[in-house]
Amino acid sequence: MIDWFKKLAGLCTLAVVVAACGGGDDDPPPPGTLAAEATARGFTSLVAAANKAGLVPALSASTSNLTVFAPTDAAFTTLATKLGFASATAMVTALDGPTLAKILQYHVLPTRKVASDLVSGVATQATLYTFEGAATTLGVSTTGGVKLTDEVLTQASVTTADVPASNGVIHVIDKVLVPPGVLTVVQMAQLNPTFSVLVEAVVAANLATTLGGNGPFTVFAPTDAAFGAALTELTLTKAQLLTSPGLAGILTYHVVAGDVRAADVVALPKPASVTTLQGAAFTVGATLAITDGRTRVANLAATDVIASNGVIHVIDKVLLPPLAP
Repeated sequence: MIDWFKKLAGLCTLAVVVAACGGGDDDPPPPGTLAAEATARGFTSLVAAANKAGLVPALSASTSNLTVFAPTDAAFTTLATKLGFASATAMVTALDGPTLAKILQYHVLPTRKVASDLVSGVATQATLYTFEGAATTLGVSTTGGVKLTDEVLTQASVTTADVPASNGVIHVIDKVLVPPGVLTVVQMAQLNPTFSVLVEAVVAANLATTLGGNGPFTVFAPTDAAFGAALTELTLTKAQLLTSPGLAGILTYHVVAGDVRAADVVALPKPASVTTLQGAAFTVGATLAITDGRTRVANLAATDVIASNGVIHVIDKVLLPPLAP
């Protein structure tokens, strides 16, 4: 009887020791670093970009405690295709390290924030990417899941939240976030489907190279809905517009030389006459409504989409220059 009690006591002691040590073989291993988890989970393009940008040490440091919004390989491929690259690999190869660093830092928050923190937090989150002397921000919406709005005014959705890492947390997203001051005004327009007709028109008018140059340019960008209304007004099809000899003049009437931000427009004495690259001017009124050369009025829908070679202001109507005398 004594031997039986000794054996039972020994088994109980062993069970306590095993439990105290963390369990058995079926327990999951502790998470790796952000860099290790991204590699293990197959974020090939993200890891390649981080390597070229020199960010792997920061993502591997035990002292880090970061939040990484990790675009999938499919998201990188979509971005590459829209920018005219053959593949995500080709895009990462073509972009230099500093440019990739800016893009990736825009995907990182300086502290660890799980999904519940984002849901209960503020509507904007500061990132590690600093531009014009301040941390850039992402807009956060929690309607229908966590969504992030970037500089080009498009949204990425968090598809998998709270992937643990030893030095932070990863949230998987379905789109590469576009930061301010990195891509040209043409590239920024290419990445927002709201401007698909504008982009087609710029290409058709052979203005893509000009507007993709050094600038700076201020572009008042009509949405697709604005172009649709203009086609109805002018009784034109889109094909007719894109082959019109006056297309370049209409487009350059939407462009002003220089980097003119919303605050600059507000500061102008009203009504203000603004000369365009086309040569004619439009007028900005006290409410910031724009009156074009045919007394038609357009309103600002969004301002200060900041590119590397200028700025975009979104408008709700296509501007038309004055009719020739």
